[in-house]
Amino acid sequence: MSQTLYIEIGTEEIPAGYIQPALEWMSAWVSKFLEENRIEHGQPAVAGTPRRLVLNVPGVARAQQTVSIEVVGPPKSAAYDKEGNPTKAAEGFAKGQGVSVSDLGIKLTPKGEYLCVMKQEAGVSSREILEKALPDFIARIPFPKSMHWSSYPVTFARPIQWIVAMLGDQVLECTYAQVRSGNKSLGHRFMSPVWIEVKDFESHRENLRKNCVILDMAERRQMIREASKRAAAEVGGVILADEELLEEVTQLVEFPQPIVGRFEEKYLELPPELLITVIKKHQRYFAVTDAAGALLPYFVTIANIAPRDPSVVAAGNARVVRARLEDARFYYTEDQKTSLADRVEHLKGVVFHSKIGTSFEKMERFTELALLLAGRVAPDRSAEIRRAAMLCKADLVSGVVGEFPELQGLMGKTYARLQGEPEAVCEAIYEHYLPNRSGGPVPQRIEGAVLSIADKIDTIAACFGVGLLPTGTTDPFALRRQTLGIIRIVLETPLRISLGDLLDRALELLSHKLTQPAENVKRDITTFFEGRLQNYLASSGEGFTPDVIDAALSAGIDDLLEAVERTRALARFTLRPDFADLAAAFKRVANIIKTPETSPVAPSLFKSSAEGALFNGLIQAEEAASEMLANSDFAGALEAMAQLKPLIDSFFDSVLVMDPDDLVKRNRLALLTRTRAFFDRMADFRKIQTS
Repeated sequence: MSQTLYIEIGTEEIPAGYIQPALEWMSAWVSKFLEENRIEHGQPAVAGTPRRLVLNVPGVARAQQTVSIEVVGPPKSAAYDKEGNPTKAAEGFAKGQGVSVSDLGIKLTPKGEYLCVMKQEAGVSSREILEKALPDFIARIPFPKSMHWSSYPVTFARPIQWIVAMLGDQVLECTYAQVRSGNKSLGHRFMSPVWIEVKDFESHRENLRKNCVILDMAERRQMIREASKRAAAEVGGVILADEELLEEVTQLVEFPQPIVGRFEEKYLELPPELLITVIKKHQRYFAVTDAAGALLPYFVTIANIAPRDPSVVAAGNARVVRARLEDARFYYTEDQKTSLADRVEHLKGVVFHSKIGTSFEKMERFTELALLLAGRVAPDRSAEIRRAAMLCKADLVSGVVGEFPELQGLMGKTYARLQGEPEAVCEAIYEHYLPNRSGGPVPQRIEGAVLSIADKIDTIAACFGVGLLPTGTTDPFALRRQTLGIIRIVLETPLRISLGDLLDRALELLSHKLTQPAENVKRDITTFFEGRLQNYLASSGEGFTPDVIDAALSAGIDDLLEAVERTRALARFTLRPDFADLAAAFKRVANIIKTPETSPVAPSLFKSSAEGALFNGLIQAEEAASEMLANSDFAGALEAMAQLKPLIDSFFDSVLVMDPDDLVKRNRLALLTRTRAFFDRMADFRKIQTS
């Protein structure tokens, strides 16, 4: 028979962003723990509110599975004497395992014959195992920040108020932070602060609902979506769609109740992005628009209680919003008294990093990089790119961005428009921050794309150059995201650029700040880019296998667009019915070259027609492939390489590479070195798995 494991950790209000990651960890942990302890179980389910983290696992076996374990003892030669009588080694092993010598068997291992015994290890009760594990389980739930409270020597996201831990209808005994486990949970803190006895997950969920707690996050999310929609309709509007805010609010309340608030229409004169930011970021309210998408002077807030008089709450919310909007209007008005161009000088007082310099110095560097890129991909847009590069960081010293940092770029674009800058410049000021989140949009205009790449490559080069590297757990300068951003911009625009040339110039501009040789920094950055490109391709949905990606990128990533196209061609090439034979031939050439032979191939030293045939075929293939590669015809280049297979097979069948004559041997190695170099232009075929 099986039972259900139910764990509920009740706390003070947990921050919204902490809940979902904690629940995911809890689900993963319990699955791994039960499997490692040989306890059969069903699929874990999790749920959570700001005041409780819940884990429910059905079908938990009452005890571990019984297993047979083979224990290997001393070698047979030490366990029996010449007459075949057991020695003290055999007797000691048998006694240690709780069996008689006659129960011992012999096991043949790579090292010889050894004594062994098969033992049945009976399963321990699941209850006993879980009770021992629960305190450690609670302690290990990860949070961005944990806290101490009272004098307890333990931490958690917020102080723990109750713990429900049950296996079937029995309480699992556990104490954490002086809170003993039991079978009672608390209802809504204000609307129904009563203790509720837990019997099973389904009935408990309904009992919580009756006590003003909606346990299921998906249900709570849908309630908020529909309730806010109805509330907005009451004032003739619609909710401005915002899934990120919806997710956050879902994790802020246990019993969602919509309330409509209003602010003065004069604030609609503010830029929409500024007004929405005030409402969303600082108050967690939903903005309301008309059918055409224009903002209305209303907002919808989701309360955690059903107020006696919603109008009183709405008025209080409106006062808070009004104060924040008034601040925003003040800064917005004051900012317009100084042009972006005049603010650029103020960047000299903004330190980007003590080892890297000021934001003004950074702007000067990435302006040079942007102009280098512009000269190659958009020479007719150089003037706009130069102007945008100079202005794009100026809003960092504006009042609005000082108060609302998330509006950097957006306010720069707004102020640039008000000051009559060309539209291409205005958009580039905003777009140079893109993509600013995982999966976010990339710049849509060439000016923004060029400026974004230049800014990001300067940050990456500077951080690597002074040793500010990301680790497995930290990446304070978002170098991974910025590198992936460059990759996405290049591939989605698309752009033909040289990563190497760009890094050379970036490191040259940083030469007086580097703490290690530029060539080492360039190597490390290139490796970092290759790792991000590998991840990008692996998650692209195109079905690339890791070995094909690794093989293709081994040919270089200087042209990121070309590297991806080469990977696609190689992936298709591996689907050929004869690919295994082709790869074997390519690998045979590569594997025999331990150290590349630097001498040129001398046809006069050929002793076999097979050598001449391979050499002539190689020259023809090189000429054909060179033209194809110049036109990015990677499939054609691979086909040219494939034509060499019979010549390679004939060469190895007819020729002894390691000829006694040193000149002949070195000449044959030179021929194979040149052949391998030809293949390496497309991929390192040794990395491709063919079996």
